[in-house]
Amino acid sequence: MITKFLGKVFSGRIFKAQQPRIIPYDVHGIGRDRISACALRVADALQAENFTAFVVGGAVRDLILGWQPKDFDVATNATPEQVRELFRRSRIIGRRFRLVHVMCGREMVEVSTYRGGNPTEEESEQRAADEHGRILRDNVFGTQEQDATRRDFTINALFYDPRTQEVWDYHGGYDDLKKRRLRMIGDPEQRYREDPVRMLRAVRFAASRDMEIDAATRAPIKALAPLLANVPPSRLFEEMLKLLMSGYAYECVMALRQEGLHHGLLPMLDVILEQPLGERFVMLALRNTDVRIKNDKPVSPSFLFASLLWHEVLATWKRFESEGVPTVPALYQAMEQVIQVQAAKLAIPRRYGGDMKEIWIMQPRFLQRSGRRPYRLLEHPRFRAGYDFLLLRCASGEVDPAVGEWWTRFEHAGDAERTAMLTQGGEPAGRKRRRRRRRSMPEQAPDQAEPL
Repeated sequence: MITKFLGKVFSGRIFKAQQPRIIPYDVHGIGRDRISACALRVADALQAENFTAFVVGGAVRDLILGWQPKDFDVATNATPEQVRELFRRSRIIGRRFRLVHVMCGREMVEVSTYRGGNPTEEESEQRAADEHGRILRDNVFGTQEQDATRRDFTINALFYDPRTQEVWDYHGGYDDLKKRRLRMIGDPEQRYREDPVRMLRAVRFAASRDMEIDAATRAPIKALAPLLANVPPSRLFEEMLKLLMSGYAYECVMALRQEGLHHGLLPMLDVILEQPLGERFVMLALRNTDVRIKNDKPVSPSFLFASLLWHEVLATWKRFESEGVPTVPALYQAMEQVIQVQAAKLAIPRRYGGDMKEIWIMQPRFLQRSGRRPYRLLEHPRFRAGYDFLLLRCASGEVDPAVGEWWTRFEHAGDAERTAMLTQGGEPAGRKRRRRRRRSMPEQAPDQAEPL
C-alpha cells in the first residue's frame, strides 16, 4: 500500500515537474571563479566523460543571495560506482541514499546521482518507508528533472552548470529567492511526512536567510511536529547542530518556539525557556555563539550544548542535594542523568559529552578561591572553556558578578597580587596545615617491659 502511494507521489499526480527556466550569466552574475576549485575539478572531470554535472542546492542558493558557500555539492547522471572510478580519493557513503565524497586536499565535495521518480517493481525494493510515510531507504536513480522535483524547497532545486555558467530552475526557486520566500515543492504535508526533518530545515532557512515561509508551506507544521519523535536521534542532532551553528541560532530557536517544533528536542527548549533565569542564560549563550560565528571565531559545539543543558543539570543537581547527596557526587549524578535522558531524544556524540562534563564539574571549583586550588584550576586544560562558562553564568544573574571579576583579575595578576587576592578569598595563602606530632611514649619501667 505504501509503495503504491509513493508511486502516485513520485509519478507527478501530487506535484508536477516543469521544464527548466535557463537563467544566463548576465542575469544572475555568478561566474566560475565563485565555485570552489574542487567542485570545478569534479564537474569538469564528469563532463569530460560525457556525464552531466551541475553544482546544486545550498551553494547555488547562497551564491544568488550574495553569500559565499561553505561547501559545494555536485549532482550528476553518473552512478556512485562510476563516480568512484573517476576519482582516486573518493568513497561511497550512505544507506538511505548513496553518495560519493570526493577529496581534494582538505576540501570535500559531495557528489549525488540524480534521484528518480516513480520506481519500477525492481526499483521499488530500493525504496522503503515507515508507517508514517517517512522514507527509510531511497536508492532509485532518475533524471535531472525528477531530481529537482524530489528536492525539498524551490530555493534548493537550482542547478548551476560551470561550463556554460547557466542556472537551471525547475520550480521558480530563483524568483522565490529574489522575493525572500521559502516554498515547498509539491504537497507540504506529504513532503514533511516523507522526512520530518524538513520542518526544522524550513525554520533554519527562513531564520538564517531572512525569508518568509510560504503560507501553504507553514500550515501543516504544528500538526505534524510530533513526527520528529520518529526521526533517529543521531539525525536530529546533525540537523540541530546545523541550526545552532548557523550564526543565527537565536533567531532559529525563536522560530522553533513559534512553529511549535521545540518540544522534545532539548530540555532547554521545553522547560528552561519558561524560567526567566534559564531563558536569559540560554539566550546569552546563543547570542554569544552567533557573534563568534559571524566574526569567524572558533566555536565549540561542546560549549554550546553544555550551555543549553546547564539549567537542566543545575535543577537535577539541587534535587539530589536536597535528598542528602553530598555536593560533588550530586553534580556527577545530575550530569549522568541529564545526558542519559537527552541521548534518547538527541544523540550527542561522546566526544562532546566528555567536554561538557569537564565544563560543568569545574563550576563549583570556581567558588574555591583559597590555598592552592585556584592555581590548580588555572592549569586545567579546559580552564578557558570553564571560565567563559562562568562569565556567562555571571552575566545571566545566576552567579555573583564579583566571582567572575575575581577570576579575571587572578588570571592576569602577578604572583604578589595573586597571593594578596587569596588572603581575601578565604584561608591565607601562606597558612599550611600543621602536622600533628605524636606524643612520645614514656619510658617503660623494667618490670613493665614487653617480653622478648
